[in-house]
Amino acid sequence: MSLAGQIENQSNERQDEMNRDFTGISDQQELASTNNGRRSNRGFAAMSPERQKQIASEGGRAAHKLGVAHEWNSDEARKAGKKGGQIVSQNREHMSEIGRRGGQSSGGRRTKQQRNNSESSDE
Repeated sequence: MSLAGQIENQSNERQDEMNRDFTGISDQQELASTNNGRRSNRGFAAMSPERQKQIASEGGRAAHKLGVAHEWNSDEARKAGKKGGQIVSQNREHMSEIGRRGGQSSGGRRTKQQRNNSESSDE
């Protein structure tokens, strides 16, 4: 058998195993009650948040069991954090609020520390 055939067989076996691990759902159980006729009642987005979480969790467990799940290394995590920080820092109003809270917090500590220093020097 060729290498491509072996890879395809492995992929099919993994898919079969994931399908066996999946519990399956009833379409009737997952109908959204608040769509007002604007959208289809089918699909992941129409499910309750609890059901979405359950399905995602099952998929993650199956992927780890098969050894195909992504696991972050420290370099990838660092890059992702940097990217997120760059996005957040573009929101000037948000950054201003963070700075204001930090200043208020440290200002409170500074005031207490100054009081303690002046009381100890009075003695």
